[in-house]
Amino acid sequence: HLHAYTRGLEFDREAVNAALTQPFHNGRTEGVNTKTKMIKRQMYGRAGFPLLRHRILLG
Repeated sequence: HLHAYTRGLEFDREAVNAALTQPFHNGRTEGVNTKTKMIKRQMYGRAGFPLLRHRILLG
């Protein structure tokens, strides 16, 4: 598994270098995505999109 991981890093070396050297990040966006997925999993099978939308907008 480690070998495959390092090969992937070498394959996309420019992206790895940019991620480590640039001052920008997408942490806030990833946090919102994670929160939305958590709410969706909690509500699975209980309600439709309107309630999901309402909970996301209130949260």
